[in-house]
Amino acid sequence: MLARNVAIALVLALIALLAWVMLRTSDITVVVDGQRLGGPMELAAKGWGLLVAVVVLSCAAILLTFVFAGIALILLGALVLASLVALALAFPFLLPLLIPLFVVWVFVAAVRGDKAGDS
Repeated sequence: MLARNVAIALVLALIALLAWVMLRTSDITVVVDGQRLGGPMELAAKGWGLLVAVVVLSCAAILLTFVFAGIALILLGALVLASLVALALAFPFLLPLLIPLFVVWVFVAAVRGDKAGDS
């Protein structure tokens, strides 16, 4: 329901932007066969220009979304690695506690290994 409302709001915003661009004056003139384009054809030419701009900007936004998501994953991995190194340096006394826990974990995994394969 929310996505539908957002889509309707975006369509209305696009229509308002299109009307604003079409009705404002600009210094750009379109010349076809030596005559200045005017009237409804001028509005249509401006509308197509806006439509092309919207499509290009949408494609660029989608591309940047994927690029920034990839960079964010790399930064998140680096942050996790740095935090693990910082924790290893800050709490070295935990290592004697973790070694017996690791041995118990390996033993339990070996015992349950045959049962886990059956199911």
